[in-house]
Amino acid sequence: MTGPVFSVQNLNFYYGKSKALSNISLEVKPRQVTALIGPSGCGKSTFLRCLNRMNDAIRGTRVEGKISLNGEDIYAAEMDVVELRQRVGMVFQKPNPFPQSIYNNVAFGPRVLGTAGSKTDLEETIERSLRQAALWDEVKDKLHQSGLSISGGQQQRLCIARALAVEPEVILMDEPASALDPISTLRIEELMQELKENYTIVIVTHNMQQAARASDYTAMMMLSKEGERSGTVIEFDETNVIFTRPKDQRTEDYVTGRFG
Repeated sequence: MTGPVFSVQNLNFYYGKSKALSNISLEVKPRQVTALIGPSGCGKSTFLRCLNRMNDAIRGTRVEGKISLNGEDIYAAEMDVVELRQRVGMVFQKPNPFPQSIYNNVAFGPRVLGTAGSKTDLEETIERSLRQAALWDEVKDKLHQSGLSISGGQQQRLCIARALAVEPEVILMDEPASALDPISTLRIEELMQELKENYTIVIVTHNMQQAARASDYTAMMMLSKEGERSGTVIEFDETNVIFTRPKDQRTEDYVTGRFG
């Protein structure tokens, strides 16, 4: 059996002296959708950003424990962070296309990384990425229009195409549909099912129905103790187990809406 894409062992994370994550251990399986759920403020987005070291940009942060990506310690001194973020792409809560053409949005990553190749190669990458993001048919005749000129749902799929253009191994999604209408939300969920044939996906969501519909595994996060600001994973299992027969009463209370 194929090993985990991410192996997280005894992860603690600090903003200065404030502990934000406490003793998280879990494994993310390849070509599956893993959802992170839990109340606001329990560290879901912080944990997600640990997986591609985006928290490094915040002064005073500190990590204890180990996160391995296909066996490589991503916090090791020799890890190339630029390469890591190519391998582990990120899609944010609010669509954030660059104020450039649709074409240049998707071309950005390959150009920066020096993998664009010839004009023909780049155009093939752009078409492939837009097709994978289920956007090609909608924008193929307006590639040189601004990425800001299309709808919010299309902008989010453009951001997914931009992430796909550098051929990542993993796609992180931080509430990717929270700013979208129900139809666009459903399209993003359908897209995740298509993408997991080739990619591993980790998603933060506050939408319990979305987690139940779209994910294969779910991690339930909560504050580790009453009154603390330190988040931890209290339960991690297949999504159908988390939603139908969780082992922790707090998980059952949360997914059934009794608190949170």
